[in-house]
Amino acid sequence: MDSRPTDPCRWCGATDGTVVLDLGDQPAADHFPAADDPGPDPVHPLRMWLCGTCGLAQLAEDPTTPEEPRGAEPDALVAQARDAVARVEAAGLLQAATGGGGGTVTEFGSPHGGSWLGMLGATGLAEASDGPADVVVDCFGLMHAPDQRAGLAERAAATAPGGVLLLQFHTLAAIVADGGWNALRHGHYAYYATPVLARMLDEIGFEVTHAFLFDLYGGTVLVAARRHGVDGPRDPAAVTSLIERETALGVTDPAVVAGLEEAARRSAEELHAHLVASREKQHGVLGYAAASRAVPLLNRAGIGPDLLPAVADGAPAKHGRRFPGVGIPIVAPDEVVARRPDEVVLFVTDMLGEMRRRIPEVEAGGGHWVIVDPTVRTVAPA
Repeated sequence: MDSRPTDPCRWCGATDGTVVLDLGDQPAADHFPAADDPGPDPVHPLRMWLCGTCGLAQLAEDPTTPEEPRGAEPDALVAQARDAVARVEAAGLLQAATGGGGGTVTEFGSPHGGSWLGMLGATGLAEASDGPADVVVDCFGLMHAPDQRAGLAERAAATAPGGVLLLQFHTLAAIVADGGWNALRHGHYAYYATPVLARMLDEIGFEVTHAFLFDLYGGTVLVAARRHGVDGPRDPAAVTSLIERETALGVTDPAVVAGLEEAARRSAEELHAHLVASREKQHGVLGYAAASRAVPLLNRAGIGPDLLPAVADGAPAKHGRRFPGVGIPIVAPDEVVARRPDEVVLFVTDMLGEMRRRIPEVEAGGGHWVIVDPTVRTVAPA
């Protein structure tokens, strides 16, 4: 496996490191062409590179242009955001950042949708109109910055001298532990481990004061950071515990992270075999969630409309489009009820509870949900 990146490290500029996951040429995961677009769809190398100097996992190269239609926000993401705001407020971080009342907030959003502004507004924060804010929040946004040093510096500059910077990310530790190789996609330039992000923040003059762990996506971390020397609440035990835990898991060890290669092979083969078996049994099958993470999975597994006739999604902007590379059409959720499938393959496991509530007809009609996380599992009826 070629260990050289096309671009130098997006944080430290080094060129020594290791390619730990190589998915070959893949279509851009944020490009869903119109259903009647005959293609061919452009493809680009998709590789994860682990910097040997700073330990940041990142895209080795990405020549794509982001254009993903904004998706519908899953209930699980909304619930996690509500929990996160409550925990941040309970830790005294908002009060400390604002001096005890009022204050301003700036949000660096993700192109995938979702916002904390309404929830933070309910705590008394007003959206900043100009200048640094007392609270700066970034939920899965920083990873979309091709230049990581410039992206983090921009967020630091937006934070008032005594303010708090909140950064949320899907931790690399969870990705490796779960074999979640299809988290790798074009447009997502960096994959953070908590010890690595803590060092990055330290280099720009910020101290991680709190670390909160959530179940979302198998392991989502929210860190709170303030400038060195600023007084205020701290939870060093939680920060140290998470850093030590992830370090012990080997998040900066290329041999450990490279286990994602085997996970990619196994999960692609399992999904293909499952759908072939379903076709042989003459089962009706649909998919749900036209998520960007499903693009490399379907392409790696070689799954087209002959095995998966359509994938439903709640985002109207994706209806009438198709998956790049494999041509599977994207339809409205009503199609799941209308077609009465025997199986619905769910590509975002965190949505299972929500989908059971929204489309109870699947199980009421004798069908099953099948989740891919990354192993293929049929869910027993609730």
